[in-house]
Amino acid sequence: MQARTAHAAKPQRKRFIARTLGSAAAAGALAWLALAGPAAETGGKGEAATPVADEAPGYAVEDFAYPQADKILAEKNIVLKRGDGHITYVDCASGTGFLEVWARAKDKICFKVVGNSGWLTLEIPAVYTIKGNDYTTEVDMTVGTETKSFDIAKNSWTSVGESADEQGREHMLVEIRSTK
Repeated sequence: MQARTAHAAKPQRKRFIARTLGSAAAAGALAWLALAGPAAETGGKGEAATPVADEAPGYAVEDFAYPQADKILAEKNIVLKRGDGHITYVDCASGTGFLEVWARAKDKICFKVVGNSGWLTLEIPAVYTIKGNDYTTEVDMTVGTETKSFDIAKNSWTSVGESADEQGREHMLVEIRSTK
């Protein structure tokens, strides 16, 4: 008979221990909130807490300015203004699959496109042809106060600027936009 009594007492003991531990945890959480709440608000010294952000360096704000544009301008005489980083100036000899821009006063100028889409604002005068890559690309060019857009054929040469202008006027390449 004693075996049954001992066996029946075990579940009651487990429930008692579980209830006691649960009550103790709840009481501890309430006590911590009661004590830590005002201390956290006042820094624990009765004075107003200062936000950490006031002491930390400021946030970095992306202005989309092209990195090392001054160096590229000095070395290659190419004005690179702003972009999202997915269209970058590269050495044409460094690989294949680049956008190739041909301008009257320069050698071939190449741009690598990565990601799903990209844009780059720049200034390259007297551009007359562009070879596309695997991306769908559109360029904006200016002649005087007029702006013209050209769709660049994928992996093929496209006449732009003076070679596509009825009057043969020199055009400046001012923006490249590409999407996959």
